[in-house]
Amino acid sequence: MAETITEYIKRDLCFRLSGEGELLDKLTLAALAKHYNVSLMPIRLAVRELLAEGVLLKQANGRLKVNRQAVGVPTPAATPLPPPEALETALTQEVIHLSLRGEASYLREEATADRYQVGRTALRQVLNRLARKGLVEHLPRRGWRVRAFDRDDLRAYLTVRESLELTALRLARPHLVREDLEDMLRGNVPGAPEGELQLDNRLHQYIIEKSGNRYIRDFFDRNGRYFATLFDYAAPETRVTIAMVRQHRDILRALIARDWPLARLELARHIRAQLPVLRRLLQQVARSQSDPAPETE
Repeated sequence: MAETITEYIKRDLCFRLSGEGELLDKLTLAALAKHYNVSLMPIRLAVRELLAEGVLLKQANGRLKVNRQAVGVPTPAATPLPPPEALETALTQEVIHLSLRGEASYLREEATADRYQVGRTALRQVLNRLARKGLVEHLPRRGWRVRAFDRDDLRAYLTVRESLELTALRLARPHLVREDLEDMLRGNVPGAPEGELQLDNRLHQYIIEKSGNRYIRDFFDRNGRYFATLFDYAAPETRVTIAMVRQHRDILRALIARDWPLARLELARHIRAQLPVLRRLLQQVARSQSDPAPETE
């Protein structure tokens, strides 16, 4: 079983208190929470256990001090806390799950920080990144609202996306660089016998940038990130990735051959193929509706 953050803090504190590790300036709950970049809850739990074991002593004035006689043999140095990417991955999964339920919900900042055993500053940094992807929205004095998924909205987006991306392809044609296209083709490998499965998803942004149309670029910047994140979450299966790789290769081969009608056909087919993938994800969420939902307000 993976070590919890409370266990990590307890073990790391024992190592430092033994004199083997770098000493801490202050033994206060606030100072420890700042040092480990977590909320007060795991600090309280770790300190409570160390007090019960006699490693720490509480003085008459309430301050903590080290019981040198009880520290004993130094414990091994604790491994680092999970990187911020781990928190972002876990929170992204939670937010997407909430979004796909189709109901507006709010993440309580304090409760969410306690649940993930992280500091609110670290949590806000992740939530701000999710906001830039369109997954959540910060409302003053109300917290973080999860964007509710809407099937009609998805269909409307895919309709506009197909139209604008095909327009972008038409505008981009004089500016496409064969070497770039061949590089992306090499980056999309569907697996054996050609090699290890590999997906290069640069094609769409490349076409949009090469179109030179800032209004098309602005549409995808403002509206595309939410659905792109949903699709990336919905398509981890090998068979889906293989299908995407093959679709990319079909588009790229047509572009390299300058077969514009075929390139348009393959691009439109690839965009439309995303709808059934997201439908399967919605079915999975529907089957899990009976599971306890994460704490929201």
